[in-house]
Amino acid sequence: MGVENNVNGNNRITAWMMMMMAKGEVMIRIAALIATIVATLVMGLNKESKSARVAVVGTTPIFQTITAQFQDTPAFIYFVIANGIASGYNLVVLSLRLFSKSWASNIAVHLLDLVILGLVESGAGAAASMAELGKNGNMAARWSPICNNFHTFCTRGGLAIVASSIGALLLLILTMLSIITLHNVINAANKPQVVAP
Repeated sequence: MGVENNVNGNNRITAWMMMMMAKGEVMIRIAALIATIVATLVMGLNKESKSARVAVVGTTPIFQTITAQFQDTPAFIYFVIANGIASGYNLVVLSLRLFSKSWASNIAVHLLDLVILGLVESGAGAAASMAELGKNGNMAARWSPICNNFHTFCTRGGLAIVASSIGALLLLILTMLSIITLHNVINAANKPQVVAP
């Protein structure tokens, strides 16, 4: 009788832990969705224009408008696409979780979480390298920094990179939760059943 009560108590604790982890996964996935959407929108709408005097003809100055926008750099384009894919993926997973909780879908989501994590982090890394180049330039290649002229563009780009990095961190946490959940499910399936005499 005591062994059976202990087994039932352990099953209740395991079921409660798995329910809490499922709720935590949904909340973390919603936060990752928000972070990647913010990163996509902030970088995708990032544009700043400045007028600069380029010449003086007689006494009349000639101005040219110079625009900095994310489309000018392939790394920023990749960043927007990567975060957009991650946003769409998280939205699809949140929708599918309402209808399917099968073992096969859990494994598929776990593997795709790893792929999306790599995609988001590589996009953030590519954008961060270009942001560093924009901030400090490269004197060996004689590339001047642009952030002293396009401060708003650089600030928004930095905020988008931070949002994307937060999204990547949340995806990493989701991956760890997924591993723990799969481990618990496998252990529960392989655990010998104790039958009271």
